[in-house]
Parts: sequence; structure tokens; C-alpha cells
Amino acid sequence: MNIDLLKSAANTIVAKQKGVLAADESSPTIKKRFDSIKVESTEENRRRYREILFTAEGIERYIGGVILFDETLRQSTRDGTPFAKLLSNRGIVPGIKVDKGAKALALYPGNRVTEGLDGMRERLAEYKQLGARFAKWRAVIDIDERDIPSAFAIRANAHGLARYAALCQEIDLVPIVEPEVLMDGAHDIERCEAVTAQVLEAVFTELDAHRVVFDGMLLKPNMVIPGKKCPKQVSVQQVAEATLRCLRRYVPASVPGIVFLSGGQSAEDATDHLNAMNAMGSQPWQVSFSYGRALQAPVLAAWKGQEGNVTTAQKMLLKRCQLNGLARDGKYSRAMEQAA
Repeated sequence: MNIDLLKSAANTIVAKQKGVLAADESSPTIKKRFDSIKVESTEENRRRYREILFTAEGIERYIGGVILFDETLRQSTRDGTPFAKLLSNRGIVPGIKVDKGAKALALYPGNRVTEGLDGMRERLAEYKQLGARFAKWRAVIDIDERDIPSAFAIRANAHGLARYAALCQEIDLVPIVEPEVLMDGAHDIERCEAVTAQVLEAVFTELDAHRVVFDGMLLKPNMVIPGKKCPKQVSVQQVAEATLRCLRRYVPASVPGIVFLSGGQSAEDATDHLNAMNAMGSQPWQVSFSYGRALQAPVLAAWKGQEGNVTTAQKMLLKRCQLNGLARDGKYSRAMEQAA
């Protein structure tokens, strides 16, 4: 394990004003995205769409890393340049989603655990050869009744995240550790904070037990936010305060950066919340983003599968990247949405 190499890659991803573009949608997920704009999800259409994202002018000023799907890491631009090489040439660190998705946890109804550890060492070696410099594993934590998530489900997912992270660092890939407490459901912000606290405590306990080096990893957590069905929604500032309070208690200061997932928030809300946290002053770690839909939704809406719309779609991506770059400094406002 080369600690200096891991630290360098992690810090490059979360450099000033930069964050992560999550372009790692699985085949079923990207099909849903394409269905929404009436575009067939063929391999060529998926390739072309990712090429539009990765070649957008100026995004390297705001994007430090891109998470790819297995298919995408193996694809190239029209002129034959592998996507990983294209990104690296632009100063953007290429990464890879390596988990196999969340499945029902046996004998624990309503709980799920992420699978994909079998054969992980060999897959990571191949991905590194293909150009990946970091990886991502997502653990899904559902909130429903008071006994969901179960304590065992939290431990099981934390253990999986730690095993994955150790395997990554063994081969000099930066692990992005993603424990996502879902914002589906009717739970309030207090319940979200309590569950997020349990999850983070378990995750870092397992990471430490597996000898994962904290300054050679990144954390991709949820924001502390009420469930979508909760009748009591809260202000942007309340979300920022609850999220940072929770993270400061459980996330070691040696972690280089926290790259938040958007978790189903609108593009504007995700940027608003990120901005509010950075406006509260410096934190022990970089407070950044790893957004999928929150960056891509306007791009898809503009593109619609038509070549004549590519320039407009790429401008939409740059706009969202710029706005989140401003949010990294606490300098974003909703008024900029129309002005940008």
C-alpha cells in the first residue's frame, strides 16, 4: 500500500472548488433516465451520452473525479480514446463503482445488505489496469419502523464497506465509502440524525478494525434530512447544522474529504445544502459533492438524445458544476440559478 499515492489521489478529487460527477448508473437505472426523455438505452446511446458528459468544456475546473460503471470504463470516445484516459488527460481522476447492489438481508425483513465482495480483489486489479484510480461501494440503510434499520443490518453493511475499502487500499485505489441512509419514508430529521450517527460510528469502527488508512479514503454520506413523506420539513440551515454536527462527532479529522450524495434531492436543494455547510466555516475535512442526478438531470432534459442539442446539454452540465463549485466556497445563492 502506497499511502502517499492514496493521499495524493484523494486530495486531487476534493481540491478547492472541486467535487465528483457520479456517472455510474447501472444498466437498469440509466434505462429509467433514458425512458424519461424517450431515448432507447442501447450501448451506443449510453456511450454517446457519457462522451457528452466527459467532453464538456470547462468541467475540469469543478470536477476532480468521475465515478464510472463497468461498461463505461471499457468504452471510448468516437476517436478511440478510452474514457479513463480522456478524463486523466483533463486532470480528472477516473473511478469505478464496484458493488453489486443491495439485496434483502436474510432473516431480517425490511433490511438490506450490499453484495459484491466475492472476486473483488481480482476485479479491482482489472479496473486499475483499465485506468481507475479510485472505487466506490454503496451501502443502503432503509428507515421505516423503529426497528428498521436493525443494529445487525448496520453492522453487516459497515463490515462490507470496510472489507471493500481495505481491498482497495491494498492495491492503491482510493476507496469512496458510501453509507447512505435513505431519505424515503416519513421519518423526521431527528430520526435521520440518530440513524446516521449509528451508521457512521459502526462504519468507522469497522474501517479501523480493517486497518484502513483514513487519510487515503473519502466518505460519501447522506445529508441529515427529513424523509420525503415527513409532514415536518426543515430549513436549509437546519439541515446544514444537523449534518455537520453529526459528522464532526463521528468522522475522523484525517479523512481528506466528505463528498455528499444528493439522495433524491433536487439539483437546487442539493447545491443549497452544500453551500450552507460551507458557509458555516472551515471543517476538519473538505466538504464537497458527489452528485449524479443533481448534476445530470438538466443535461438529460436538454439533450433528449439529439445531436443538435449537445452544445446546450454540455452548457447545462458546466452550469451545475460551476454552481456547486461556488457552493464549495459558501458563495452560492438561488438567484444565481437564472443568472448563471
